[in-house]
Amino acid sequence: MIEFGERIDEWRERLGLPRRKPRRTRPTPIVPPANVAGRALMTVIGIMTFLASLTLGAVTLVSDTAANWQSQIAREITVQIKPDEGLDMNAALQTVQMIALETRGVTGADALGDAATQRLLEPWLGEGLDLEELPVPRLVVIGIDERNPPDFEQLRTRLRTAVPAASLDDHRAWVSRLVSMAHATVLIGAAILTLVMIATVLTVVFATRGAMSGNRHIIEVLHFVGAKAGFIAGEFQRHFLKLGLAGAVIGGAAALIVFVAMGRWTQMNQATPEADQITALFGSFSIGWSGYAGVVIIVVTVAGLTAMTSRLTVKRQLAAIDMLSPVEG
Repeated sequence: MIEFGERIDEWRERLGLPRRKPRRTRPTPIVPPANVAGRALMTVIGIMTFLASLTLGAVTLVSDTAANWQSQIAREITVQIKPDEGLDMNAALQTVQMIALETRGVTGADALGDAATQRLLEPWLGEGLDLEELPVPRLVVIGIDERNPPDFEQLRTRLRTAVPAASLDDHRAWVSRLVSMAHATVLIGAAILTLVMIATVLTVVFATRGAMSGNRHIIEVLHFVGAKAGFIAGEFQRHFLKLGLAGAVIGGAAALIVFVAMGRWTQMNQATPEADQITALFGSFSIGWSGYAGVVIIVVTVAGLTAMTSRLTVKRQLAAIDMLSPVEG
């Protein structure tokens, strides 16, 4: 074959044609670029990233919603006036409003009228209520300045002195419960993210060992003829970095599509009870720029963990081969 090629080159020179360029052979990679195990690993990494991104997005939504609830509750307090014998309810409502407006740190005081009170009681007592026949408490909603809140104890004392049937609720119990719920949600989400990352690392470890087992003879030959452990580990690292990055991008993109679709769905179905329930729990179902940045960080972290885990696993396996080789010899 070589002599035949040389004769062709001689005839090309006689004809004044340039000599043939030698063919460039591409080096065969140590790890096969595409196989069933690689696709399975990419699928698992995509699922793990999808779950991690969903967890991060849910934590972000609940935390933002709880903060919004806390802010809304902190901006308002309510005064409840219970009906009593000989009590002029309208006069009591006006007295509570006047005392509230005279207090520093109060931005407004509005008494709920008959129509608003009836709407609040309709889910439990039905329509067509006659408030004059029922001993229904009345409410006064007082707006407060978050930066300069009033002295609630002093306001409570003044109200009880002027209207004994009035009771002030500053919603402190609700605020503390919301803060506790938000903290618990963040801790649970962090625990789930940690478990997902640990499962991803373990998956990559087993996948790397499987890839090394399938190419063990090639790795041992390269290692024994002088190939450095860093070179072999680098080949595995590049291979698994591509798989991890592809799977993480697919999983992160799928999670973002879910959040965007849910946000669009809630906007298109704002008048339905289902959308109202979701809006009450998660707001507009938008994770914001912080949520999107968190998903990107998860994608990069998963890809980096995949590459570093494979590199460390290969180095440990090569170190084990070095320890066993004198015994086998």
